[in-house]
Amino acid sequence: MKVTIGGSLKLAFRPWVEGIEHVPARGPAILASNHLSFSDSFFLPAVLDRKVTFIAKAEYFNTPGVKGRLTAAFFKGVGQLPVDRSGGRGAGEAAIQSGIEVLERGELFGIYPEGTRSPDGRLYRGKPGGLARVALATGAPVIPVAMIDTEKIQPPGKVVPKLMRPGIRIGRPLDFSRYQGMDHDRFVLRAVTDEVMYEIMKLSGQEYVDMYATAMKRQLAEAAKAEREAVKAARAALAAAEREQVLKERARRERAARDQAERDQAERDQAEREQTEREQGPKAQSE
Repeated sequence: MKVTIGGSLKLAFRPWVEGIEHVPARGPAILASNHLSFSDSFFLPAVLDRKVTFIAKAEYFNTPGVKGRLTAAFFKGVGQLPVDRSGGRGAGEAAIQSGIEVLERGELFGIYPEGTRSPDGRLYRGKPGGLARVALATGAPVIPVAMIDTEKIQPPGKVVPKLMRPGIRIGRPLDFSRYQGMDHDRFVLRAVTDEVMYEIMKLSGQEYVDMYATAMKRQLAEAAKAEREAVKAARAALAAAEREQVLKERARRERAARDQAERDQAERDQAEREQTEREQGPKAQSE
Protein backbone atom coordinates (compact mmCIF):
# COMPACT_ATOMS: atom_id res chain seq x y z
CA MET A 1 0.00 0.00 0.00
CA LYS A 2 2.89 2.37 0.67
CA VAL A 3 4.18 1.67 -2.84
CA THR A 4 0.79 1.92 -4.57
CA ILE A 5 -1.48 4.25 -2.57
CA GLY A 6 1.31 6.11 -0.78
CA GLY A 7 3.43 6.50 -3.88
CA SER A 8 0.47 7.71 -5.94
CA LEU A 9 -0.51 10.26 -3.30
CA LYS A 10 3.01 11.66 -3.05
CA LEU A 11 3.36 11.79 -6.83
CA ALA A 12 -0.02 13.43 -7.47
CA PHE A 13 -0.28 15.81 -4.50
CA ARG A 14 3.38 16.32 -3.48
CA PRO A 15 2.63 16.89 0.24
CA TRP A 16 5.22 18.95 2.13
CA VAL A 17 6.39 17.78 5.54
CA GLU A 18 8.05 19.52 8.47
CA GLY A 19 9.45 17.82 11.57
CA ILE A 20 9.54 14.29 10.22
CA GLU A 21 12.67 13.73 12.29
CA HIS A 22 10.49 13.75 15.42
CA VAL A 23 8.98 10.37 14.48
CA PRO A 24 11.18 7.63 15.95
CA ALA A 25 12.65 5.06 13.59
CA ARG A 26 11.52 2.26 15.89
CA GLY A 27 9.53 1.73 19.06
CA PRO A 28 6.00 2.73 20.07
CA ALA A 29 4.65 6.26 19.68
CA ILE A 30 1.27 7.94 19.40
CA LEU A 31 0.61 10.30 16.51
CA ALA A 32 -2.10 12.70 17.69
CA SER A 33 -3.43 14.73 14.79
CA ASN A 34 -6.10 17.27 13.98
CA HIS A 35 -8.74 15.88 11.63
CA LEU A 36 -9.79 17.90 8.60
CA SER A 37 -10.49 15.30 5.95
CA PHE A 38 -11.12 11.64 5.21
CA SER A 39 -7.75 11.68 3.45
CA ASP A 40 -5.79 12.50 6.64
CA SER A 41 -5.40 8.80 7.40
CA PHE A 42 -3.76 8.31 4.00
CA PHE A 43 -1.51 11.35 3.66
CA LEU A 44 0.15 10.95 7.05
CA PRO A 45 1.21 7.29 6.59
CA ALA A 46 2.25 8.06 3.01
CA VAL A 47 5.04 10.40 4.12
CA LEU A 48 6.38 8.08 6.83
CA ASP A 49 8.57 5.03 6.38
CA ARG A 50 6.82 3.20 9.21
CA LYS A 51 3.32 1.76 9.29
CA VAL A 52 0.71 3.83 11.16
CA THR A 53 -2.35 2.08 12.52
CA PHE A 54 -5.57 4.06 12.87
CA ILE A 55 -8.94 2.87 14.10
CA ALA A 56 -12.04 2.73 11.90
CA LYS A 57 -15.64 1.66 12.41
CA ALA A 58 -16.21 -2.07 11.97
CA GLU A 59 -18.81 -1.47 9.25
CA TYR A 60 -15.94 -0.82 6.84
CA PHE A 61 -14.75 -4.41 7.37
CA ASN A 62 -17.89 -6.54 7.56
CA THR A 63 -20.09 -5.19 4.75
CA PRO A 64 -21.24 -8.16 2.61
CA GLY A 65 -20.70 -8.54 -1.11
CA VAL A 66 -17.80 -7.95 -3.49
CA LYS A 67 -17.71 -4.22 -2.77
CA GLY A 68 -17.63 -4.93 0.97
CA ARG A 69 -14.71 -7.35 0.61
CA LEU A 70 -12.78 -4.87 -1.52
CA THR A 71 -13.44 -2.10 1.01
CA ALA A 72 -12.28 -4.32 3.87
CA ALA A 73 -9.11 -5.27 2.00
CA PHE A 74 -8.38 -1.63 1.25
CA PHE A 75 -8.78 -0.45 4.85
CA LYS A 76 -6.70 -3.33 6.16
CA GLY A 77 -4.03 -2.53 3.60
CA VAL A 78 -3.77 1.12 4.64
CA GLY A 79 -3.45 0.21 8.32
CA GLN A 80 -7.00 0.74 9.58
CA LEU A 81 -8.09 -1.29 12.58
CA PRO A 82 -11.77 -2.28 12.96
CA VAL A 83 -13.53 -1.22 16.15
CA ASP A 84 -16.97 -2.57 17.01
CA ARG A 85 -19.12 0.31 18.24
CA SER A 86 -22.10 -1.84 19.19
CA GLY A 87 -20.90 -2.61 22.71
CA GLY A 88 -22.36 -1.06 25.82
CA ARG A 89 -19.67 1.64 26.07
CA GLY A 90 -19.36 2.11 22.32
CA ALA A 91 -16.15 2.86 20.52
CA GLY A 92 -14.31 4.33 23.52
CA GLU A 93 -13.14 1.22 25.32
CA ALA A 94 -12.60 -0.72 22.09
CA ALA A 95 -10.44 2.10 20.70
CA ILE A 96 -8.40 2.33 23.89
CA GLN A 97 -7.70 -1.39 23.98
CA SER A 98 -6.86 -1.42 20.27
CA GLY A 99 -4.40 1.43 20.74
CA ILE A 100 -2.72 -0.26 23.68
CA GLU A 101 -2.28 -3.47 21.69
CA VAL A 102 -0.72 -1.60 18.75
CA LEU A 103 1.75 0.20 21.02
CA GLU A 104 2.64 -2.95 22.94
CA ARG A 105 3.77 -4.38 19.60
CA GLY A 106 6.16 -1.43 19.31
CA GLU A 107 4.25 0.21 16.46
CA LEU A 108 2.88 3.67 15.67
CA PHE A 109 -0.71 4.39 16.67
CA GLY A 110 -2.60 7.23 15.00
CA ILE A 111 -5.48 8.94 16.74
CA TYR A 112 -7.64 12.05 16.28
CA PRO A 113 -8.28 13.55 19.73
CA GLU A 114 -11.22 15.60 18.41
CA GLY A 115 -13.04 12.31 17.82
CA THR A 116 -14.40 13.32 14.42
CA ARG A 117 -13.61 15.56 11.49
CA SER A 118 -13.80 19.29 12.03
CA PRO A 119 -17.05 20.59 10.53
CA ASP A 120 -15.60 23.98 9.58
CA GLY A 121 -11.80 23.77 9.55
CA ARG A 122 -11.36 24.99 13.14
CA LEU A 123 -9.69 22.98 15.92
CA TYR A 124 -12.09 21.63 18.51
CA ARG A 125 -11.70 20.48 22.09
CA GLY A 126 -10.03 17.08 22.44
CA LYS A 127 -11.90 14.23 24.04
CA PRO A 128 -10.06 13.16 27.20
CA GLY A 129 -10.76 9.43 27.05
CA GLY A 130 -8.87 7.69 24.26
CA LEU A 131 -5.65 9.60 23.71
CA ALA A 132 -4.76 10.31 27.33
CA ARG A 133 -5.67 6.86 28.62
CA VAL A 134 -3.66 5.10 25.92
CA ALA A 135 -0.67 7.37 26.52
CA LEU A 136 -0.70 6.88 30.30
CA ALA A 137 -1.39 3.15 30.11
CA THR A 138 1.55 2.51 27.77
CA GLY A 139 3.99 5.30 28.56
CA ALA A 140 4.39 5.89 24.83
CA PRO A 141 5.36 9.41 23.75
CA VAL A 142 2.69 11.54 22.11
CA ILE A 143 3.73 13.26 18.89
CA PRO A 144 1.44 16.16 17.91
CA VAL A 145 0.67 16.38 14.19
CA ALA A 146 -1.01 19.12 12.18
CA MET A 147 -2.60 18.36 8.83
CA ILE A 148 -2.69 21.48 6.65
CA ASP A 149 -5.25 22.15 3.88
CA THR A 150 -6.38 18.54 3.48
CA GLU A 151 -10.02 19.68 3.80
CA LYS A 152 -9.57 21.75 0.63
CA ILE A 153 -8.57 18.72 -1.43
CA GLN A 154 -11.84 16.85 -1.02
CA PRO A 155 -14.49 18.78 0.91
CA PRO A 156 -17.53 16.82 2.17
CA GLY A 157 -19.81 15.93 -0.71
CA LYS A 158 -17.11 16.24 -3.38
CA VAL A 159 -16.23 13.06 -5.27
CA VAL A 160 -13.32 14.27 -7.39
CA PRO A 161 -10.36 15.58 -5.34
CA LYS A 162 -8.68 18.86 -6.14
CA LEU A 163 -5.00 18.61 -7.01
CA MET A 164 -3.11 20.80 -4.54
CA ARG A 165 -0.29 20.45 -2.02
CA PRO A 166 -1.36 19.59 1.53
CA GLY A 167 1.05 20.01 4.41
CA ILE A 168 2.01 17.99 7.47
CA ARG A 169 3.74 19.50 10.50
CA ILE A 170 5.07 17.10 13.11
CA GLY A 171 5.94 18.44 16.54
CA ARG A 172 8.34 17.30 19.22
CA PRO A 173 7.29 14.23 21.26
CA LEU A 174 5.47 14.96 24.50
CA ASP A 175 6.37 12.95 27.58
CA PHE A 176 3.60 12.29 30.12
CA SER A 177 5.49 9.85 32.32
CA ARG A 178 4.92 12.22 35.26
CA TYR A 179 1.29 11.10 35.23
CA GLN A 180 2.06 7.37 35.10
CA GLY A 181 -0.57 5.32 36.95
CA MET A 182 -3.09 8.18 36.94
CA ASP A 183 -4.96 7.10 33.82
CA HIS A 184 -8.30 7.08 35.67
CA ASP A 185 -8.00 10.59 37.10
CA ARG A 186 -10.31 12.72 34.97
CA PHE A 187 -8.43 15.92 35.79
CA VAL A 188 -5.16 14.36 34.65
CA LEU A 189 -6.79 13.04 31.48
CA ARG A 190 -8.13 16.52 30.76
CA ALA A 191 -4.73 18.12 31.38
CA VAL A 192 -2.93 15.66 29.09
CA THR A 193 -5.48 16.13 26.33
CA ASP A 194 -5.44 19.93 26.57
CA GLU A 195 -1.64 20.01 26.41
CA VAL A 196 -1.67 17.91 23.23
CA MET A 197 -4.39 20.06 21.67
CA TYR A 198 -2.43 23.21 22.47
CA GLU A 199 0.59 21.84 20.63
CA ILE A 200 -1.57 20.86 17.65
CA MET A 201 -3.04 24.36 17.62
CA LYS A 202 0.44 25.91 17.52
CA LEU A 203 1.46 23.62 14.67
CA SER A 204 -1.70 24.04 12.59
CA GLY A 205 -2.46 27.72 13.20
CA GLN A 206 -6.14 26.83 13.48
CA GLU A 207 -8.64 28.82 15.48
CA TYR A 208 -9.44 26.90 18.66
CA VAL A 209 -13.03 26.26 19.73
CA ASP A 210 -13.58 25.20 23.34
CA MET A 211 -16.34 22.71 22.59
CA TYR A 212 -16.49 19.22 21.12
CA ALA A 213 -16.73 18.88 17.35
CA THR A 214 -19.58 16.41 17.78
CA ALA A 215 -21.57 19.06 19.66
CA MET A 216 -20.89 21.59 16.92
CA LYS A 217 -22.00 19.09 14.30
CA ARG A 218 -25.25 18.58 16.22
CA GLN A 219 -25.77 22.34 16.36
CA LEU A 220 -25.09 22.68 12.65
CA ALA A 221 -27.40 19.76 11.87
CA GLU A 222 -30.15 21.24 14.04
CA ALA A 223 -29.66 24.66 12.44
CA ALA A 224 -29.77 23.10 8.97
CA LYS A 225 -32.91 21.17 9.94
CA ALA A 226 -34.53 24.33 11.30
CA GLU A 227 -33.60 26.17 8.10
CA ARG A 228 -35.06 23.38 5.96
CA GLU A 229 -38.25 23.42 8.03
CA ALA A 230 -38.45 27.22 7.74
CA VAL A 231 -38.01 27.00 3.97
CA LYS A 232 -40.61 24.24 3.82
CA ALA A 233 -43.02 26.32 5.91
CA ALA A 234 -42.39 29.39 3.75
CA ARG A 235 -43.02 27.38 0.59
CA ALA A 236 -46.18 25.92 2.11
CA ALA A 237 -47.37 29.41 3.09
CA LEU A 238 -46.58 30.71 -0.40
CA ALA A 239 -48.41 27.78 -1.98
CA ALA A 240 -51.40 28.37 0.32
CA ALA A 241 -51.40 32.07 -0.57
CA GLU A 242 -51.22 31.21 -4.26
CA ARG A 243 -54.10 28.73 -3.87
CA GLU A 244 -56.13 31.34 -2.02
CA GLN A 245 -55.39 33.88 -4.74
CA VAL A 246 -56.45 31.37 -7.41
CA LEU A 247 -59.69 30.67 -5.53
CA LYS A 248 -60.36 34.39 -5.11
CA GLU A 249 -59.73 34.99 -8.81
CA ARG A 250 -61.97 32.08 -9.71
CA ALA A 251 -64.72 33.41 -7.43
CA ARG A 252 -64.30 36.90 -8.95
CA ARG A 253 -64.63 35.52 -12.46
CA GLU A 254 -67.67 33.48 -11.46
CA ARG A 255 -69.30 36.56 -9.89
CA ALA A 256 -68.46 38.61 -12.97
CA ALA A 257 -69.93 35.88 -15.18
CA ARG A 258 -73.12 35.77 -13.08
CA ASP A 259 -73.40 39.55 -13.12
CA GLN A 260 -72.94 39.58 -16.89
CA ALA A 261 -75.50 36.82 -17.29
CA GLU A 262 -77.95 38.78 -15.14
CA ARG A 263 -77.33 41.92 -17.19
CA ASP A 264 -77.76 39.98 -20.41
CA GLN A 265 -80.98 38.46 -19.10
CA ALA A 266 -82.22 41.88 -18.00
CA GLU A 267 -81.45 43.26 -21.45
CA ARG A 268 -83.30 40.38 -23.10
CA ASP A 269 -86.27 40.89 -20.78
CA GLN A 270 -86.29 44.60 -21.55
CA ALA A 271 -86.07 43.89 -25.25
CA GLU A 272 -88.97 41.45 -25.00
CA ARG A 273 -91.08 43.99 -23.12
CA GLU A 274 -90.36 46.68 -25.66
CA GLN A 275 -91.17 44.28 -28.50
CA THR A 276 -94.42 43.36 -26.80
CA GLU A 277 -95.32 47.01 -26.32
CA ARG A 278 -94.60 47.77 -29.98
CA GLU A 279 -96.72 44.85 -31.11
CA GLN A 280 -99.60 45.79 -28.78
CA GLY A 281 -99.57 49.51 -29.79
CA PRO A 282 -101.06 49.11 -33.35
CA LYS A 283 -103.55 46.51 -32.09
CA ALA A 284 -104.90 48.88 -29.42
CA GLN A 285 -105.27 51.70 -31.97
CA SER A 286 -107.24 49.51 -34.36
CA GLU A 287 -109.65 48.48 -31.64
